[in-house]
Formats: sequence, structure tokens, C-alpha cells
Amino acid sequence: MDIKQLEAFAYVVENNSFSKTAELLHLTQPTISAHIASLEKELKIKLIVRTTKEIYPSDAGRLLYEYAKKILQLRDEAQEAIQTFTREMRGTISLVASTIPGQYYLPKLLQSFRKNYPDITFNIQMMDSSQVVDCVATRGAEIGFCGTMIDSPKCVYREFAQDRLVIVTPNTPEYQQYLATGFPTAQIMKETFISRESGSGTRKETEAFLAAMGVDPSRLNVAIEVQSTENIKQMVSEGLGIAVLSRSAAENYCEFNRLLAFDFDNVSMRRKLYLVRHKNGVLSPIAQAFYSFAEEYYAEAEEHK
Repeated sequence: MDIKQLEAFAYVVENNSFSKTAELLHLTQPTISAHIASLEKELKIKLIVRTTKEIYPSDAGRLLYEYAKKILQLRDEAQEAIQTFTREMRGTISLVASTIPGQYYLPKLLQSFRKNYPDITFNIQMMDSSQVVDCVATRGAEIGFCGTMIDSPKCVYREFAQDRLVIVTPNTPEYQQYLATGFPTAQIMKETFISRESGSGTRKETEAFLAAMGVDPSRLNVAIEVQSTENIKQMVSEGLGIAVLSRSAAENYCEFNRLLAFDFDNVSMRRKLYLVRHKNGVLSPIAQAFYSFAEEYYAEAEEHK
């Protein structure tokens, strides 16, 4: 049974007419007849009795009609509840985000969401991925966006995008020689390295990738650790060292030829970005609406890549 069949059935019972039902539901009379026939076939019993003079429900039809009324009433109540819920969606959602999701993925999501829910506002704190997870775990924020998966028994993760990591260098002849071949993995051990702080998702994923490539991250010549991606780009462009950054973050400097961006030996380095929420927490209605919207938004984005 589906809702359209039950609706057609209930209208026929109430109006004692297939033609009147078709008119009220803006359907053809054959469509109404098909709905009734499908119901009778599925339930294996006669529901509507038709004679030359009248149309009326059988005993089984009267029984089904009572249930159909309840089902249709629930449908109407659900529609009204959702419409009321949407009209009354207002308030502030607390979010935490690490640098890359926060700067390069979140703005477009917020713009799209607020077209549908203009009365919802956001309180957003930027921090590294480890702090994002800690904040969600301690209920300091309802939803987080982070660049790596941090072990936490109190949190659950949902992948929402993939991000490409690249080695960035100054735009000098010394590094331009690698444009055709990719940056040699062995060369990274000879370079001065500028790194994000220890809680950064970019750093965690970079170290895991290097280890998989046979490079011991602890042997890197890390001269500077900073919390700001913008600071790293500026430092690299001025020749203080090389770094690993999100391609999204490096693009503006690359476009103006202030940086070069490379894969390792032309091997693409990718990492997942995550939505994070408390495992046992119940999101507020507006936060749940945003979380569901984010899931669908990024799922559609991946499908159209």
C-alpha cells in the first residue's frame, strides 16, 4: 500500500464516486480505478462494491477506511509540523572548524544553507583539528569540521570532501626544475621545513603520507612551526623553507607566481575532510537541519565531480 492508493480509496468511499474522486484529486478516472485495483490485488480482497446504481465499501473496505483516515491524517499533521518547523527555524548554531575546512569549504556551504534558512545564524570558532574534536567531545560546539580523524570515543565522523595536499616552495629556478617531474621524495630530507602545529590535520596527514612513502617524519629539518596557513605561505614565498599545504590554500599564491606547488614524484597526496558530532548527543533542531543539509550538499558535490 502506498499513500496515493489509500488517498484515492478514501476519497472513493467518502464521495461514492470514481469520477468525483478523480476531479478532486486532479487525476484521471482510470488512474483512480487502477489505484483501487492495485489495493485489492495486494490485499487479496474486494474493497469497493460497484453496482449499476451505487458504489460503496465492502465490509473489508469499511475496515480499511478507518485505518486509511488515520494514515492520511498523520500525513497531513506531519506536513503541517514540517512547515511550522521550517517557518520557525531561527537561532544560532555553534560550529568549530579547522583551517582548511573553515576557510575553503565552509563559506559556500553556509551561503547555500542560509538561502533556505535566513533566520539561522552561526557562531564559528577556528582551531586545529585536534581542538575541534576536543570541543565537540566536551559539548563546547554542536558540530565540527576537521581535516583528519582524531581518536575519540565520544565523537562520530562523516566524510564530506577530499582535499589534495601539495608541497609548496618558493618560485625560484632551484625548484622550477621539478615542475616536469614532481618534487623528489628524497629531496624533502635536505630541505628546511615549515610545519603546522602538532594538532593540525594537515600535519597529521602529511606525516602519515611521508611514512607511507618511506620517509621518517621525525627526521625532517623542521625550522618553524606556526598555527596560520597564511603565515606559512608568506614564509615559504620569502624563501624561509618549504611546506605541505592544501592545494586550495596555496592556489592564490600560485596564481600570482609567489609559490610553486608539487606532488611527491607526481604521486597525488589526498586526505579526507570530516564532519564531526558527539556520539551520544542530540543535536538541536536547527543544528540537525544544518548537519543534514551539509551531508546532502557535499554528497551532491561529489556526484558532480
